[in-house]
Amino acid sequence: MASEGLHEPLELLDEGLVERHRAIASLIEEFDAVDWYDQRIAASKDASLKALLAHNRDEEKEHATMTLEWLRRRDPALDAQLRAYLFTTSPITAVERQVEGEAESGAEGGAGASLRPGDGSLGIGSLREGGA
Repeated sequence: MASEGLHEPLELLDEGLVERHRAIASLIEEFDAVDWYDQRIAASKDASLKALLAHNRDEEKEHATMTLEWLRRRDPALDAQLRAYLFTTSPITAVERQVEGEAESGAEGGAGASLRPGDGSLGIGSLREGGA
């Protein structure tokens, strides 16, 4: 499992990469905890325990989200992917086709162009009629 350790000698890795590894390992652990809580909630017959476990599970989701945001701020490629896919309403594969098509064509102002980090776009292009 990726969270168990580094795959390359520590002395060959820069500090930023090691810090990102720590965050990725933590993210995996947070999502594992969410899964465990979901299973415990489903299996429990006690309503008050279910409520407590759901609260704890949601805290793990908060931790995962905070860690993902930390990673996004330090990885421009991850930032671009998250901007392209998160918070869209189109089918995910349709967003992928649009992003890949516009990136290949070099279309200005579309999803491919908006994948530049920091532009505030979600990477889906214009939703208005005629692209305006």
